[in-house]
Amino acid sequence: MGKIILTGDRPTGKLHLGHYVGSLRRRVELQNLGDYDRMFVFMADVQALTDNADNPEKIRQNIIEVALDYLSAGLSPEKCTLYIQSQIPELAELTTFFMNLISVSRVQRNPTVKTEIKMRNFEANIPMGFFAYPVSQAADIAAFKATTVPAGEDQEPMIEVTREIVRRFNQLYAPVLVEPNIMLPENATARRLPGTDGKEKMSKSLGNCIYLSDDADTVWKKVKTMYTDPTHLNVSDPGHVEGNAVFTYLDAFSTDEDFAEFWPEFQNLDELKAAYTAGGIGDMKCKKLLNNVLNKILDPIRARRHEYEQDIPEIYNILKKGSVEAREVAAKTMDEVRAAMQINYFEDTALIQSQAEKFRKK
Repeated sequence: MGKIILTGDRPTGKLHLGHYVGSLRRRVELQNLGDYDRMFVFMADVQALTDNADNPEKIRQNIIEVALDYLSAGLSPEKCTLYIQSQIPELAELTTFFMNLISVSRVQRNPTVKTEIKMRNFEANIPMGFFAYPVSQAADIAAFKATTVPAGEDQEPMIEVTREIVRRFNQLYAPVLVEPNIMLPENATARRLPGTDGKEKMSKSLGNCIYLSDDADTVWKKVKTMYTDPTHLNVSDPGHVEGNAVFTYLDAFSTDEDFAEFWPEFQNLDELKAAYTAGGIGDMKCKKLLNNVLNKILDPIRARRHEYEQDIPEIYNILKKGSVEAREVAAKTMDEVRAAMQINYFEDTALIQSQAEKFRKK
């Protein structure tokens, strides 16, 4: 059995730095390493509709935005399969079967589900589709027999649900599915990048994002207003790096080479932290460093995006081709699933023969 990566995003808006540092950057690295036999990256439009059912146009418009972000960040259709979730109907079928293998109470205990329900004010009226999305996610993963799922730490409870459902299926029917493992970002800071306002998570709905497609002027406007240390009122005051969004971002993105290029007074981030903590370093200087670091990363992404934007029909062709390829893989898995569950009635020649003999004897 091969090593297979599967990962994706909800197409509810353009991708931001949280997506990039939490998963997208790693996907590109893994794709280029070639250590995996296959890599699937998809746009989870079905999942996005669970809390946007009244606004499908939002999802429709953002499919192309996310595809552009994928390609401009470095994902290649020659090295990975890019597809749209809704174009693989086998996923809905597998979701239905999986719903019989997990209880409502187990889904309710999922801390990620609890957080998402609270964030969307769904406590009093939860859409069934949204409540069941951990089961849908399990089907997304199992249909492609993914061995590895690169994701942030907030997705760990979701992957555990997938493992439980797959284990239950294999025990109950036949060992045809694969239990996946999560691959967390190597940089611990990158596992949950805060918003520019210092809040726990960067989120489109909170308006505290820096997008991969933001131009340099927009990035600087957002960096200038970033949350730092509210007690650091004067340059001479000792500063605090804990909870300081600027330093959290520097932890996630800066390198020693960046200091040599943009602030040679310091050899690395540790030296800057020590100086800031001691007092004498202004917040604006730190923000200027961060701005340079971010734009160094984003400049080539923006340039590639501009090129891809010149031929949007080709982007749709890439997604269509990827969706066809992905469906072929999911269909093969579903053949095995139906056989294991003994619901492949028309392909089960032994069943047909035994039934024929049974009724001939009457």
